[in-house]
Amino acid sequence: MAYSEKERGVLERVKKSPFPTDYQGLRESINATIGATNARPPEIGAFHEDVELRRDLRADISVPKGSGPFPVAIYLHGGGWVAGSSKSHRKLGMQFAEAGYLTINLDYRLAPEHPFPAGFEDCVFAVKWAHENAKQYNGDPARIVIGGDSAGANLAAATALEIGKLAQPRLKALLLLYGLYDIRAMAQRGREGGVAGTNRNYLGADYESKLDDPRVSPIKGVKPGALPPTFIIVGTADNLIPESYAMAAALQNAEIPYELHVLEEMPHAFMQMWMLSGCVEGQRLMFNFIKRHLED
Repeated sequence: MAYSEKERGVLERVKKSPFPTDYQGLRESINATIGATNARPPEIGAFHEDVELRRDLRADISVPKGSGPFPVAIYLHGGGWVAGSSKSHRKLGMQFAEAGYLTINLDYRLAPEHPFPAGFEDCVFAVKWAHENAKQYNGDPARIVIGGDSAGANLAAATALEIGKLAQPRLKALLLLYGLYDIRAMAQRGREGGVAGTNRNYLGADYESKLDDPRVSPIKGVKPGALPPTFIIVGTADNLIPESYAMAAALQNAEIPYELHVLEEMPHAFMQMWMLSGCVEGQRLMFNFIKRHLED
């Protein structure tokens, strides 16, 4: 893909940006970019901030324009399980609403204050909550999709596996944006999601005993019928690209419908970088995928 000089400048700045080495630094880094990533938000029907789903669990809810009923998207932000929020991903949640989806942008609990399985349990609860309460916001509980980026993609895949064990709700699609799906394999490649100690922060001191749990490494739970049709996207400049290839291979072996899109030169988190044409193309591909699978 040919990029403009302006886009080249953005990509170079991203490439040269120092990466935090601790979870507090990651929180500060993500918070510092909120203004830029959320600039120029789209017009939507309504925005409900900090909706309480249950005690200690909140979400921002973005409502599309129009009469509905709208399909429902549950979105799980990235941040290594220790950082990020609905605020850091507000514009992306609103872009889902702009595309026609009642969007629940979840503030799941973060480690190390709330180690596994707290955040995972919040995500599972949110899907059940959406199925029971979407009609309050003119949502259609029969058409639910779940997705997330980075650690949020890990949680989305793990949550979809857990929801797949239930009779209801049924998920129509799973959206995996440059995620991590096999923490043991990732650690063996010399990475822990970007921030030193992430595994320990998220999983606790006995993290080694949890690495093969499908709730932690969801690729371990992929088998025929375990997941809905799945959309995977990643950029070639992302160190987590092996994770996307591995998940695609697991889905193929399990005969689960999927699409894998690898965008040239796109870095981690590019689906929030609205100034990049790769972000625009990635969202186009994603929303087209969801639309094709909503009626299945």
